[in-house]
Amino acid sequence: MRFDGRFLAKDLASDDGALHDIRFFTRSKLYPIASRCGLPNDWPGEEKLDEIVERSGGLFIFVQTLSQLLEGGLDPDEYLTEALSVGSGSALERLYNLYTTAIRSRIDRNIEAFRLAVGTIIVVGQYQPLSDEAVAKLAGVRTNIVTTLVNKLGSLLYRDAGTNGGIRVRHLSVIDFLTGSSTPEDLKVNIKQAHHGVGVGCLKVMIQGLRFNICGIESSFMSNRDVIDLQSRVNHNMSSALQYSCLHWSDHLSHIDHAPDEALITALSEFTKVPRLLYWMEALSVMGRVPVGDSLLRQVPQWLKGLELAVERRLDDAVKFILAFREPMTTSAPHTYVSGLAFIPTETEIWGYVKGSFRNLLVVAEGRKKSWPDRPHIFTGHRGKVSSVSYSPDGRRIISGSYDRTVRIWDAETRAAVGKPLEGHTDRIRSVAYSPDGRRIISGSYDNTIRMWDAETGAAVGKPLEGHDNVISSVAYSPDGRRIISGSYDKTIHMWDAEAGAAVGEPLEGHNDVVSSVAYSPDGRRVISGSYDKTIRIWDAETGAAVGKPLEGHTDRIHSVAYLPDGRRIISGSSDNTIRMWDAETGAAVGKPLEGHNDVINGVAYSSDGRRIISGSYDKTILMWDAETGAAVGKPLEGHDNVISSVAYSPDGRRVISGSYDKTIRIWDAETGAAVGGELEGHNDVISGVAYSPDGRRIISSSYGKTICMWDAETGAAVGKPLEGHTHWVLSVAYSPDGRRIISGSYDNTIRMWDAETGAAVGKPLEGHTEAISSVAYSPDGRQIISGSYDKTILMWDAETGAAVGKPLEGHNDVISSVAYSPDGRRVISGSYDRTIRMWDAKTGAAVSKPLEGHTHWVLSVAYSPDGRRIISGSSDNTIRMWNAKTGAAVSKPLEGHTGAISGVAYSPDGRQITSGSFDSTIRMWDTETGAAMGKPLEGHDNVISSVAYSPDGRRVISGSHDDTIRMWDAETGAAVSEPLRGSTNSISTSVDTPGGLYPFSVLSHQPPRICELVGAVEPVIAVSGLSVDSTGWVHHPNGGLLFWVPEDCRNGLICPAILTIPTSGWHRPVRLNLERFSYGPSWTDIKIADP
Repeated sequence: MRFDGRFLAKDLASDDGALHDIRFFTRSKLYPIASRCGLPNDWPGEEKLDEIVERSGGLFIFVQTLSQLLEGGLDPDEYLTEALSVGSGSALERLYNLYTTAIRSRIDRNIEAFRLAVGTIIVVGQYQPLSDEAVAKLAGVRTNIVTTLVNKLGSLLYRDAGTNGGIRVRHLSVIDFLTGSSTPEDLKVNIKQAHHGVGVGCLKVMIQGLRFNICGIESSFMSNRDVIDLQSRVNHNMSSALQYSCLHWSDHLSHIDHAPDEALITALSEFTKVPRLLYWMEALSVMGRVPVGDSLLRQVPQWLKGLELAVERRLDDAVKFILAFREPMTTSAPHTYVSGLAFIPTETEIWGYVKGSFRNLLVVAEGRKKSWPDRPHIFTGHRGKVSSVSYSPDGRRIISGSYDRTVRIWDAETRAAVGKPLEGHTDRIRSVAYSPDGRRIISGSYDNTIRMWDAETGAAVGKPLEGHDNVISSVAYSPDGRRIISGSYDKTIHMWDAEAGAAVGEPLEGHNDVVSSVAYSPDGRRVISGSYDKTIRIWDAETGAAVGKPLEGHTDRIHSVAYLPDGRRIISGSSDNTIRMWDAETGAAVGKPLEGHNDVINGVAYSSDGRRIISGSYDKTILMWDAETGAAVGKPLEGHDNVISSVAYSPDGRRVISGSYDKTIRIWDAETGAAVGGELEGHNDVISGVAYSPDGRRIISSSYGKTICMWDAETGAAVGKPLEGHTHWVLSVAYSPDGRRIISGSYDNTIRMWDAETGAAVGKPLEGHTEAISSVAYSPDGRQIISGSYDKTILMWDAETGAAVGKPLEGHNDVISSVAYSPDGRRVISGSYDRTIRMWDAKTGAAVSKPLEGHTHWVLSVAYSPDGRRIISGSSDNTIRMWNAKTGAAVSKPLEGHTGAISGVAYSPDGRQITSGSFDSTIRMWDTETGAAMGKPLEGHDNVISSVAYSPDGRRVISGSHDDTIRMWDAETGAAVSEPLRGSTNSISTSVDTPGGLYPFSVLSHQPPRICELVGAVEPVIAVSGLSVDSTGWVHHPNGGLLFWVPEDCRNGLICPAILTIPTSGWHRPVRLNLERFSYGPSWTDIKIADP
C-alpha cells in the first residue's frame, strides 16, 4: 500500500545519478560518527566507502538510514560490517535489507510492541503525528516502550519539533517496506489491523476521558469566543490522544472491512450510549470542530453499525442532533445541553436518557416533536432566487448560490441547512462550485468578484478574486483543483491559481457577447465556454489559446455547457429551447437538437456514467434525456413554480438537484423522476375556526393559510376548492342562519363574505377595523354581522350591503377574542384579554350592566345558551365559567378539569351540555345543570384545539386544531367519527407557558415590542423585551449573554407576556416554553444530575 505526502517525510531519495555526490554525502555523514567514537578521520576506509556507495544504488535515503543506524551504536564498525553483509539485489531490496537490519538490531524481542507502536504511528500519521504518550495510549502499550523504540529506531523514525514532538517516519519507503510483501512476516505491519486497533483505542480513550463540562465553562451566557483561554483549557483538560480520538475515531473504523472482534463491538456500543455522545459533541464544540461531527458519524461502516440496532439508532440520532443544533453547539459548548436538549424529539434514545439524567432544562411544554422530521424534498431558506446548485464530490453536501447574496450548504441526506449562510458578496450570486477534494467552495457574483470559502467552516479564504469588470456568470475548478476558471458578462474568461488566488496569464478573448458558462474537460487539458453570441469555444487550458473554430448551430443565446465524463462529447443549452451535442475533438454537431422544452434552457448536466442528460428550463420543468439517442426519458419533472436556474447530478448518479427562482432547491430520483423525501413537516394549516352549516350538511373551517375550506359533514370529503382572497391568516368563520352565506375574519383586518354554494366572494371586503379580526358572527335573523378585533372594538355591519352600522362598541382595554349574539338577537356578548366579558345592546350598541369579572386570565371564548338565559366563557386560567345572562352574576363554581387554556366553548342545541376545547389537546363535555364533567376527555388531537361546535341536531361535535386537522365526535359517546379532515397549506400558532399560567397569543412579529417578565429558576424575574430573538435564533439575557437558542421553525419573533413564538410561514410550528425551573447562566451546570 502506497501512502501519499501527508506524512511529511524527509524525502532524501532524489538521485541525480552522480556517484561522486553520493560519495560526498556519505563522507559528510560518517565523519561526525568517526570523530565522536575516536575512529580515524578516513574511517571506514576507501574500500568500505566504495561498497557503501555501490550498495546505495544512488539512493540518498540508504546513506541517511545507514548513518542513523551507526550513530546509535557503541561500535559503529561492527554495525557497519553487519549492515554491509546482508544480501544483494536491487537498490530498493538493499534498502529494505538495511531497514530490516536496523529494526532487528534495536528491538530485541519486543516484536509485538514494535508492530503495535509502528502500526499506530503509520495510520495516525495520515491525519496528525502524535507524541509518544498519545501513540502509547492508542496502541495500548506503555509510554516507555514507544519512547525507547523511537530513540533506538532513529534511522527510521523521528520526532517533529514542528508538531510538538509528533512521531513521523523519515521516508515513505519506510512505510512501503513495513507494509509490503517483501517484509519479513514478523516485522510486517497490517494496515487494516492497525486501523482496527487504533479505532478501538480511540473509542476507549473517549470512554475514559470525556465528561460533562470538560473545560469548566462557568456560564452559559458565554459564547466559546468569550472564553479567552479556551484553547489553554482544551489542552489542559483534553490530552492529545483524547483530542485526536474525538476527531478521527471513525476515520479508522471506516478502514475496517473484516468482522469486528468483541473488543470493537463493546467499545462502539459503550461510546454511542448517551451521555457519551453528548460529551463528545461538547468536546467538538470547545475544539471548534462541530462542522465535522456529522461526517465522522456517517463514516462508520454500515455493516458495523448494523451489528447492533441500538448503535445504528444512536448514531442516526446523533447525526440529526448535530445538524439540528449545529448553531448553538458551534457558538457555545454549554448550549449543546441548555438549548439542544430542550428541543430534541421525545421518541429518540437521547431524550430517553435526558429526561432521567438532566433537570432544570428549558421545557417545551407544547410543540415538541415526537420524532425527527421526514426528509423534505424541498430545501427552503434562501430569501432570493436560487441561481446555482452543486453537489460536493462525495455527495454528502449540496451548495446553492442565491440572489439574496449568500451561499448555503445543505446536508444531502437530511436536507438540513449546514451552518450559517456564507456571506460576503455585495450583490447577487450567479454561480457556485466545489473543489475536486471538497475542501473549498467558489462563488461568482454580480459584484464582479469570485470568492473562495472553506467548505467545512464556511469561512472566507483569502481576498476576493478581482479582475473582471462585469458580472461573473460562471465558475469552475480544474480536475486537479489547481486552477479556477471564470466566465463573465465582460465577454472574457479568466484563469486563476486556486491556492494563491492570483490571475494566471491573460484573459481568454474571442466571444463578442456575455460568456454565460465555462467548464473544464475531464482531463483538464481543455476549457469550453458558452456565450450569448450563440457559439461555444474550446480553449487550451495551459496556454489559453483557442482550439479550432467556434461551435455554431444554436439560434439564440447559450446558457449552459458541459462535458461528457469521458471527454468525448459536449452538450449545450440555449434560449432557442434546444440542447445540442457536439464532438469534443472535431467540434461537429452530433445528431439532431434535443427538443422538448418550450422555453429557455438554463442548465444542462451529464450523469456520472454519461448515459443521461438533464436539463432545466424557464418552463419550470426538468427533462431527462438518453445521451446516446437524444430521446426524452420519462415525463418532465414538475414541482417548481418558477424558472429553473440550475441542475446537477449527484456523484453516484442516483439523484438530481434543481435550483429555482421560486427560492427553493428540490431533489429528485434520477431513475424514476420522483421527488425524493416527504413534504416539509408542518406544511399544513393550523385550523383556527370551525362551524356547521344550519342544515348540518356542511362544515367550514378557517386556517392560518389564508383560506376557508368546506367539507361534507357526512363523508368528510372536501367540497370544492378552498376559498381564497384574504391576504393573511383567517381567524374566524361563521354561516348565515339561512346557510347561504359564509363570513370570515382575518388578520388582514377585513371581513369577507362568500357564497356558500359556489365559494365565490360576495361584494367587497368589509373594512373598518385597524387590527386583526378575531371573531365574527351573524345575528339570528341574518341581517347583521358583528366582529371583534385586536383593536379592542366591536363593529356591527349590514349583512346585505356590507356597510358599517353605528359606531364601534368600545369599553374593553385589550384584544377582543370572541363575540356572539343572544338567541333573540337583542344582546351581544364579547370576551377579552382584559379578563372580562361585556354585554351590549345589539340595537343601540350601549353597554348593558357592568363587565362580568371572575376569570384570572384572558377570556378566549364566549357563547349563549340556546334559551339565552346563560352565558359561558372559557379562559386561559384553564376554567369555564357560567353566568346569568340577565344579571351578570356567576352561576355555580368554575368548571375545572382542563390543564391548559380553554380556547373554545359551545352549548349543545338542547342546552343540556357544554363542550370545551383546550390547549391541552383535549375536548371535554360538561353537564350544564350540575357543572360535572361527563365521561372521559375526548383525545385524538396532538396539538392545541382552537375551536369546537355542535351539529344542529346535537349529535355531533366538531373540533379544529393546530395539528392541522378537523375531527368529528359522537356527542353522546365521545367516540371519534371517521378520520380527521385535512386540508390547506401554511401554519401559524403562538402560545407560551409560564409559572403564572398559560398565555395563548396570536400577534404579528412586527407589533410594537412590550416589556415582559419571565420567572426563572436562577433569578426571581427576568425582564425581557419583546422581539428579542436575533436572526440566528438566539434569545439574549437583558444584561447580556446567551439565554437560549430557538430552532428556525419556531423562531419568528418573541413577545410577552413571556416567550412567544410568532411563526410566519408554512413550515413553522407552534411552541410554548416553560421557564419555571430553567437553570442558565452561572448555574447552568445544575441541569446535570451526577452520573452514577
